[in-house]
Amino acid sequence: MTVQLLVIAKAPVPGRVKTRLCPPCTPAQAAAIAAASLSDTLATATATPAVRRTMVLSGQYAAPPGWWVAPQRGTELGERLAHAFADTALPGVASLLIGMDTPQITPELMSSVAARLSGADAVLAPAHDGGWWALALREPAHAGGLTSVPMSTPDTCAQTAALLSGRGLRVEYGPTLRDVDTAGDARQVAADAPQTAFAAAVERHLPTLAAR
Repeated sequence: MTVQLLVIAKAPVPGRVKTRLCPPCTPAQAAAIAAASLSDTLATATATPAVRRTMVLSGQYAAPPGWWVAPQRGTELGERLAHAFADTALPGVASLLIGMDTPQITPELMSSVAARLSGADAVLAPAHDGGWWALALREPAHAGGLTSVPMSTPDTCAQTAALLSGRGLRVEYGPTLRDVDTAGDARQVAADAPQTAFAAAVERHLPTLAAR
């Protein structure tokens, strides 16, 4: 199914991104790793078939050619996610939202998540930490309920699924991935995707001590 792709992102400014990498990283090192992760994510989304590609952005960052940019709105993450779907909705077009913390994704993986909408109203792709790294909605308006889901908890994915099912939606699941929160996550994702800019940034900027 053809979709609009949304990447919710934060400008890679030292002290504002990837703060859980500090220590062992300095704020500048963490920002460099975040910048590489965002770059890989945008490159993958650019290579994935879509009606439109939109970066839902906090801060200032130059979008790739052909991308739309929408500002993030709201304070809590659930509120920002709900607004991201609402502010970018296109009539009759499904939306697939991802973050910038899974640089190991590929166009094939993204397309497989979108394709599951052919038999579902929503596709939720879990993360190993209990959250989710992607959410596809045939009707973006159903994201409004995300404001009531606690984010960044071990049961965020389960609560999101319950919300969607409670609205009568048919929910399917995409593959489970590791998103990058900690130094250990960064090392593992870099090992899983060694050809990425993210892997190069981890090798350069993440102190060896973090592997212990």
